[in-house]
Amino acid sequence: MFHRAFRHWDWPRGERFFQKGGFKYLVLDLLKDRPRYGYEIIQELEEKFHGFYAPSPGIVYPTLQWLEEMGYVTSSQQDNKKIYTITEEGRRFLSEQKKVTDDIKNQMRTGWEWCSSEICDDFRYIMNELGDLWRLMARPFRKMDEEKMQRIREVISKAREEIISILKE
Repeated sequence: MFHRAFRHWDWPRGERFFQKGGFKYLVLDLLKDRPRYGYEIIQELEEKFHGFYAPSPGIVYPTLQWLEEMGYVTSSQQDNKKIYTITEEGRRFLSEQKKVTDDIKNQMRTGWEWCSSEICDDFRYIMNELGDLWRLMARPFRKMDEEKMQRIREVISKAREEIISILKE
């Protein structure tokens, strides 16, 4: 799985993946195909974004709650999990907002045209390695002495310079 610290690596700081309120259309669009658990929605969207973005539970569940309050989805307990189903009213709303939904989907497709499976796989691998390095460093960081810290900075600096050199080729 792609390390969460790098999920928004290329997204302009302070900008959103979706325009305000746009996320609900993607959720409804997923639910129109079949009922889903909240976690399934997270996984499905992460897949659609090739692993470079996954909505947090703090986005997904409040959106589902709002959609339920609006009458666009219903929920029921199944295997100790809440499963969400789009209602006829939700389908009607989604149909009325087809242009908005199509625009969002088009923006998603356009944003990932560069991502052939081989390139994405390689890039995900690199970012996973960076995530592993991040986790490796975070644990013993407080106990590290100055000498070790200096050696690590030198290694990272050399790696950065080599990567810059490769990118300039």
